[in-house]
Amino acid sequence: MAVINTIELEGISDRSWGDAAREALREASRTIRQINRLEVLGTSTRVENGQIAEYRTQVRLFFEVETQR
Repeated sequence: MAVINTIELEGISDRSWGDAAREALREASRTIRQINRLEVLGTSTRVENGQIAEYRTQVRLFFEVETQR
């Protein structure tokens, strides 16, 4: 039986919310193994001079806890 752990992160991109979510996953994948699900919790933007300056996507990543046997 598997045990699943979660972590919440916020990805940032100057292109899109989707790219921000991918950035969060890409960075987390460097140190977390067995990520098997990503849930988008919310999106937001930072605005400068009436223009979108960056996209932010809050995500929850799900990954299997590794057991030592």
